[in-house]
Amino acid sequence: MRLPSREQKLSKPPMISIVDDDESVRASTKALVRSLGYDARVFASAEDFLASDIAETNCLILDVQMEGLSGIELQEHLNAQGWQTPIIFVTSFPDERIRDRALSAGAVGFLGKPFNDSKLMNYLELALASHANKAVH
Repeated sequence: MRLPSREQKLSKPPMISIVDDDESVRASTKALVRSLGYDARVFASAEDFLASDIAETNCLILDVQMEGLSGIELQEHLNAQGWQTPIIFVTSFPDERIRDRALSAGAVGFLGKPFNDSKLMNYLELALASHANKAVH
């Protein structure tokens, strides 16, 4: 068995985790993310995400309203733990107060569903650039 070289390890595509209780949104967002050359994994709930190896995630695409822990509550939990990975929120129920709360707590973006693919792509680029800058510093 041949182990990957250091260059291959460094060139591994970023991992985007998608947390949404709507299966069709998870599938379509995963397909878009993978078409952009990123790795993607999906979770039906915040609790499922927390049970995974969250350290593998370079960016989190997160639904606001879900059963159990909401997206905003997950963001608060991750912030309290010192987690620095950027978050892009998506929601079927855009609310200005929730948007302001998410962005002031460090979210990179906030999109209403259905969202424009190019807007999500722009937020992903911004999120991954900010994550790379934090990793360097």
